[in-house]
Amino acid sequence: MIVHQISVGSMQNFSYILEDEETSEAIILDPSWDLVELELVIKENNLKIKYIVNTHHHFDHTLGNEAMVESTKAPIIQHELSELKHDISVKDGDTIDFGNSKLKVLHTPGHSKDSICLIGDGKLFSGDTLFVGNCGRIDLPGGSAKELYHSLFDVLYSLDDELIMYPGHNYGNSEVSTIGQEKTTNMIMQKRTEQQFIEMMG
Repeated sequence: MIVHQISVGSMQNFSYILEDEETSEAIILDPSWDLVELELVIKENNLKIKYIVNTHHHFDHTLGNEAMVESTKAPIIQHELSELKHDISVKDGDTIDFGNSKLKVLHTPGHSKDSICLIGDGKLFSGDTLFVGNCGRIDLPGGSAKELYHSLFDVLYSLDDELIMYPGHNYGNSEVSTIGQEKTTNMIMQKRTEQQFIEMMG
């Protein structure tokens, strides 16, 4: 799987195009701004977009959905708890297939009720659940420190340390990381009780 990481907009977002190199089928992850940059990657690599996938419903991850649907004719995939218009609903444990590539859906609520991460081919696309050096905020509607605690420590913490993590925003000191690196250096990922985590998150 080839990862095209594209920095977009004024909120330091990342959009992604994930390419199955054997078939040129691809998915778009979190289209928002600067769609011409995504179109360029698609054209230059002669890609066929199978799906548009959103890690959660917030506008800075979905703003480009309609334009990309018009351009690619691809259906939109979101978690079943998303309140936005979409064509295909997924839940924890489902898989998203494109070409010979496969991504597993991990439901990771906390930043929002419908937050998901995607894992496959040694890669983790963490949306706004986990950033390089930080995590998603919990003070927006649907946010929950308790749910985020369990998403981070019951789901993500147990993943392979070698997984390369691709976040939803460029907030850290690097554009990518690994789960092992975040366990070591990310203050959010240091082991603590649920109550301690809730108090820390305010």
